[in-house]
Amino acid sequence: MLVGYMRVSTEEQTTSLQKDALLKYGVDERNIFADIVSGASKNRDGLSAALEFLKTGDTLVVWKLDRLGRSLVHLISIITSMKEKNIAFVSLTEGMDTTTASGELFFHIFGALAQFERSLIQQRVKAGLESAKLRGKSGGRPKAIDDEKLKAIKEALASGMSKAAICRTFGVKRSTLIDSLRRDS
Repeated sequence: MLVGYMRVSTEEQTTSLQKDALLKYGVDERNIFADIVSGASKNRDGLSAALEFLKTGDTLVVWKLDRLGRSLVHLISIITSMKEKNIAFVSLTEGMDTTTASGELFFHIFGALAQFERSLIQQRVKAGLESAKLRGKSGGRPKAIDDEKLKAIKEALASGMSKAAICRTFGVKRSTLIDSLRRDS
């Protein structure tokens, strides 16, 4: 079965062009799902419904790749997930069809590009953290309990105060106290 998905970013835009293309390709109008939401949005009820509706052997059809994924990585994730369920994918504008050898090649090239993009991002983050470290700044979440407070807590523990009493006195959660003590030892 062919299942269509279309998306526009605003109420002022129309899905007519996409719908016409999907219908011309052979998608039944009853099997077309739509969203009116920015491509960057994670909450796309129409896409969720379409992906839930798809069964093994079905094909998801979109007018253009950018209608489906928020990013290349997201797009690859969706298509890979469908492929694992033996669901094909067709993008009409780009001529991508994972049921053909050339479409499969196209998909693998996209996958390689997505992996390359992830690697570049990781390299930039690592370089940024190293640069910040050279300037005396450390990355990551700030300590839940600063060094001065932790020293006082350790002294209170050494004098016999219970962890429950320390949590009440110093205003910290028990899990935070335990994690901080474990990290400091």
